[in-house]
Amino acid sequence: MRRALWIAVLFAAGSACFLVAPIPAFLRLVGPAADGAVFFAGSLLFTSAAALQCLQTAELDRKTHRLDWWSSGVQLLGTLFFNVTTFRALRVSLDSSSYDRLVWRPDAFGSICFLVSGYLAYVAVSRHLLGLPRRTMESAIATVNLLGCVAFGISAVASYVVPTTGNERNLAVVNTFTALGALCFLIGAVLLGRCEARRLTVR
Repeated sequence: MRRALWIAVLFAAGSACFLVAPIPAFLRLVGPAADGAVFFAGSLLFTSAAALQCLQTAELDRKTHRLDWWSSGVQLLGTLFFNVTTFRALRVSLDSSSYDRLVWRPDAFGSICFLVSGYLAYVAVSRHLLGLPRRTMESAIATVNLLGCVAFGISAVASYVVPTTGNERNLAVVNTFTALGALCFLIGAVLLGRCEARRLTVR
């Protein structure tokens, strides 16, 4: 299997973890410990995919693909922040009332890295700082991934309100936008996988 296809598969698997883990029904079904393990597994899958993507980008001409190089590097850094926070969530006392409803709160630094990475990838495709992308599969992938980064960012901002207020509405925002961001990443990964599968078929 080509490296790009592995990247798609790993990103899709990681996205699936972050998609189901915030769902309250899933948390009630498996319990906080198992739910936290799903978050942590998803973060490791993200890091594996991001590392492969960094290796792939490193093989390109750095001057020609400067934005791609920076995007992949910042993305990898963001996944490492998520590794730390999801692992920390596994070690926090599960007797906390907030952990009955919110096992993992999106990391601010990781979310910022994802936003920067997603925007750089979007600019690399659109060729403009604020321009609309062309109607290509590559553009669709960059756009849906950027939307996922924005959703993770909203979730991270909302998560800072939950511990102090315990507001159910804020909690719903965190879980909803975490899942929504993961869904966007999953769509992007599936699109990437389809592109790579077609290339392999043609060859």
